[in-house]
Amino acid sequence: MKFGRVAAVSGVTQSMVVFVHGYGADGADLLGLAESLGPHLPNTVFYAPDAPEACAGNPFGRQWFGIPRFDGSSEADAKAGLARSAEDLNGFLDAQLSAEGLLPEALVLVGFSQGAMMSLHVAPRRDVAVGGVVAISGKMMFPDTLQAEAKVKPEVLLVHGDQDPVVPFDEMQAAGNALVANGFATYGHVMKGTGHGIAPDGLQVALSFIADRLGV
Repeated sequence: MKFGRVAAVSGVTQSMVVFVHGYGADGADLLGLAESLGPHLPNTVFYAPDAPEACAGNPFGRQWFGIPRFDGSSEADAKAGLARSAEDLNGFLDAQLSAEGLLPEALVLVGFSQGAMMSLHVAPRRDVAVGGVVAISGKMMFPDTLQAEAKVKPEVLLVHGDQDPVVPFDEMQAAGNALVANGFATYGHVMKGTGHGIAPDGLQVALSFIADRLGV
């Protein structure tokens, strides 16, 4: 899996943030956030992998799984793609944690849009909990299976713009309801007046959450 990496500002790596990009983008789309976050998380290394599939809806981008309403894929194809990408992402996380000599608790996943969907799907189903999950402008893909499939319960921050035309704002509450009902410590922040993107206030709340989880 191709990826980008930004080293810890201090030169000493004690924690890791992995950005999980959205549909039709690639890892570089979010890796730039390391420039804003890095000075506040000086001992944190940042990774941003590219999704494994070429994007059917954008030939220049990548996708974690197909989206039927965008690219005409079937629901079965989308579900199979999610399963494949979840395995790939888990393998990537394990490999980089090992390479950096870190335990899972030193990792926070930061997903945007489809990347948030991936993060919310993958993190509860890992054998050992990561330090936390920041899910921005995403949704919970299969809330009905969470109770049966969750092995661990990392803390989760949900961030969403209330004017999002791509992933409806209601999905934030739906995800929050599913997480809380299943015993996840869950936090939320509404980016008022924001569409499908990351507003400065959302990034600030995410930074505070990440710093708390990583003990910075």
